[in-house]
Amino acid sequence: MTEPVRLAKRVVALTHCSRREAEQYIEGGWVRVDGVVVEEPQFMVAAQTVELDPDARLAPTEPATLVLHKPIGYDAGTGANPASALVTPASRSPDDASGVRPLKRHLQRLTSPLPLPTGASGLLVFTQDWRVTRKLTEDVARIEQEFEVDVSGELVPDGLALLNHGLRFNHYAMPPIKASWQSEQRLRFAFKGLQPALIEPMCNAVGLQVLALKRLRVGRIPLARLPPGQWRYLAPAERF
Repeated sequence: MTEPVRLAKRVVALTHCSRREAEQYIEGGWVRVDGVVVEEPQFMVAAQTVELDPDARLAPTEPATLVLHKPIGYDAGTGANPASALVTPASRSPDDASGVRPLKRHLQRLTSPLPLPTGASGLLVFTQDWRVTRKLTEDVARIEQEFEVDVSGELVPDGLALLNHGLRFNHYAMPPIKASWQSEQRLRFAFKGLQPALIEPMCNAVGLQVLALKRLRVGRIPLARLPPGQWRYLAPAERF
């Protein structure tokens, strides 16, 4: 019987490349064992058939960023019902046109730097990229978010003007926002430097009760037609 060896060692023997190059091939999803892609260089193989994809190329595995259409009732963090549990290979949108080659490692060690309330739905960002995390935390005051808000109740006099500029909470003036009616029971909010959790108390302050809250856009990245519970990769050329 063939003595089991690490997959990286078998790839070195197969391609006459260096060990680090073999690891890059494997981590990049270019190596198959008995026809199945294996991404772990330490995977042990014996008599199995090991193949290198003919289109394989040496390149470091880039950190992934993806957007999920979070349904209502899921926690953006690590609560009892985390939205991260929805990010699986099966829930990737079949219409994903990012051109990113899916890898198992893309779905590991994801963080969500711009959370949504549990009762809200819409666009939620997950990333492995520290640059994206910094953009959506340290620079969030320069990134516009757009929300669709279903409401009930009767707006107080000059309520819309107050929403746009004039509300105060805990002795602090709220930053200027863009609030407009989309229909009789639906408002559009667009703002920078405001936590989404403040939308509900702002509406309450002008006589309205929030029935539903949905994030449609973060910067230049729209939710578009991504169905609830599905996700897609952020394409390399897309920027917030």
